[in-house]
Amino acid sequence: MKALDQIDRRILRVLQRDGRIQNVELAEMVGLSNSPCLRRVKLLEDAGVIEKYVALLDPQKLGVGFTVFVRIWLTSQDADTVDNFTAAIQNLPEVVECHLMAGDCDFILRVVVADLASYRKFQGVHLARIKGVQSVKTEIPMQKIKLTSELPI
Repeated sequence: MKALDQIDRRILRVLQRDGRIQNVELAEMVGLSNSPCLRRVKLLEDAGVIEKYVALLDPQKLGVGFTVFVRIWLTSQDADTVDNFTAAIQNLPEVVECHLMAGDCDFILRVVVADLASYRKFQGVHLARIKGVQSVKTEIPMQKIKLTSELPI
């Protein structure tokens, strides 16, 4: 794919804010006519710059408004232990982010559940029982300052 120009970047900024915007309105906002705008969006999709379109849900209204960050240390960093852990995490919908880390811990997770009691149960029944998990440390945020899905483009 060619390098992104300023029009591509404007398209992406608008789509990050409203993925359901009609092409006519998008084209007007970025200064293009309808067909060229639609063509550019299709090229961005085909190139994988736009991975997918999603609906952002309100976790409070769905009963999963309690977020914790969990640091995980494994017994070993060999491929089997890491692969086993990552496979187990894929099956836990409460884990909405999982990052392999360089530094103090092996993984950082973002977990969403109903409340502290639900998290405690989740930790004991699921996280602590994954083969190869040596230690689990939970960080509880006091206040959400910023949460966005928009990339700085």
